[in-house]
Amino acid sequence: MSERLGVTPAQTVGPYLHIGLRWPDGPYVVPEGTPGAFWIRGRILDGAGEPVVDALVESWQADPDGRFDHPDDPRGARPPALAGFRGFGRSETDGQGWYELLTVKPGPLPDPDGGTEAPHLALSVLGRGLLHRLATRLYFPDEPAANGDDPVLRSVDAARRDTLIASPAPDGLRFDIRLQGDRETVFFAV
Repeated sequence: MSERLGVTPAQTVGPYLHIGLRWPDGPYVVPEGTPGAFWIRGRILDGAGEPVVDALVESWQADPDGRFDHPDDPRGARPPALAGFRGFGRSETDGQGWYELLTVKPGPLPDPDGGTEAPHLALSVLGRGLLHRLATRLYFPDEPAANGDDPVLRSVDAARRDTLIASPAPDGLRFDIRLQGDRETVFFAV
């Protein structure tokens, strides 16, 4: 006797973030005390401007020389010259929707078409109610010329580009991520 099984229904990410993805040293892309290190802090906000308290932000970035210790780097994988640099960070949001990452500024990157991408961090947002991760980028406010030439940033509607540029803060940068609504952060299909 053959029984026909149905399609498994789609499920959202979570609410397991605080159970299965907690990583105590996750926010530290570099160790505390690393020369040039700074904090990136921000809030994850929903469409009504309310904090998202069960979310996770992951970052992936090049080292200060614009290199990755990864086989997909077109110039070849190379361990970072900066001691303790991981290139990856993970921060869960707190009860007010805040996340934080301690990092250093990445260098510019070659793009596949022979140009140059401005220094940036690739960010992923995971959270309750999301069927898939959301992918975005954080660009640096002190790089107006590089940002103006960045092929990915140029592909974004000019009226929305500023949602991808962090703001200066006393101990680093602030980068809020708005999931919907007014001033929604630009997300990329990757």
